[in-house]
Amino acid sequence: MSVKQLGIGVVGAGSIGIRGALAHLCLPDVQDKVRLAAVCDPVPGRAQAAADKYTVARAYDDLNALLSDDAVDAVILCSPIGLHYEQGLAAVRAGKHVHFNKTMTVTAGEATEIMDEAEARGLKLVASPGQMLRPSNLRLRKMLQDGVLGRVSWAVTGAAFGSYHEKENTRTGSDVLTNVNPSWYWRKPGGGPVYDMSVYGMHTLTGLLGAAKRVSAMSGVAIHEREWNGQMFPCDADDNTLFTLDFGDNVFALVHGTFAGSVSQFGQPSVFGERGAIVGLNLNGERIAYPGSDRDNGNPIRLLPHVVDTIHAEMEEAHVFEDTMQLVRWVREGIPSNATAEHARHVVEIIEAGYRAAQTGQTQTLVTTFDAPKGE
Repeated sequence: MSVKQLGIGVVGAGSIGIRGALAHLCLPDVQDKVRLAAVCDPVPGRAQAAADKYTVARAYDDLNALLSDDAVDAVILCSPIGLHYEQGLAAVRAGKHVHFNKTMTVTAGEATEIMDEAEARGLKLVASPGQMLRPSNLRLRKMLQDGVLGRVSWAVTGAAFGSYHEKENTRTGSDVLTNVNPSWYWRKPGGGPVYDMSVYGMHTLTGLLGAAKRVSAMSGVAIHEREWNGQMFPCDADDNTLFTLDFGDNVFALVHGTFAGSVSQFGQPSVFGERGAIVGLNLNGERIAYPGSDRDNGNPIRLLPHVVDTIHAEMEEAHVFEDTMQLVRWVREGIPSNATAEHARHVVEIIEAGYRAAQTGQTQTLVTTFDAPKGE
């Protein structure tokens, strides 16, 4: 356990690297705990531009150079999901603690290898999205454990891709920090709405109900080209996916990752039982009460431990900042986080096995599990 500033290396100065890491970690209120030691990005000039704007000590075009920097104690991976395994493994082997932005990896096997190597080296891993850090979701879990719905029947969660990424403010400008190409979101490995967006609801769903046991699915590519900045890009990542999850004891859930249409609140499953329904943060139509619910303006992100009553509550991607600070606190103070690699690996296995179920037409049995956080 250490009380020094933790030196953070930001891997990727694209949209999430800027909005979720650099913009937050450069602010004065966190400098007693963390400093921006380095940033790397392969796009010519982008790392240096980010370093200049966000007061980062060093800029690199190459990941290995960043990992060789002794001032870097931990890294946050803000790179495309398909690179997380290679980069995460390299970071651990270089002796760095790691925060993975969602999704941790593309396969459960990749996650397991990184976890095993980190454990052997005494390194800490935190994986986004830390949905169960929110007091609202901890209260929902406790309510379900206490039987507020009686016997649970089924649940639904998911997200629709739409054109969200093309319109981000880091993609509509003309300089190296505002013309970030989003086309990786549309390509394998790691692209598509399930890995990118449905993962939020899947973390919440499994956080509320526990580990899933089986998955069946239908999935495919509906939109084969997308436009950005006047150019057309091929799309081969599945963008129209339905998973059916079996949680055991005849409790089921539907998860969608689609190019259009949502049937539940983003990141918040609807759960149905014999005594009614939890829809978002409402129980049978009435808003639930949770610690701080009288002052968060209906946005539980504002109550996250490192966000509450700070400037970060007013900024984009505050939940990414919180997950990063969970790693910082764990390394500096020895306080573990419930945004665990085990939970992230289970969600990754659901996705991986779900796509396999869609390809084979056969229901897949899941083998990973995790310790769900205690409800409050």
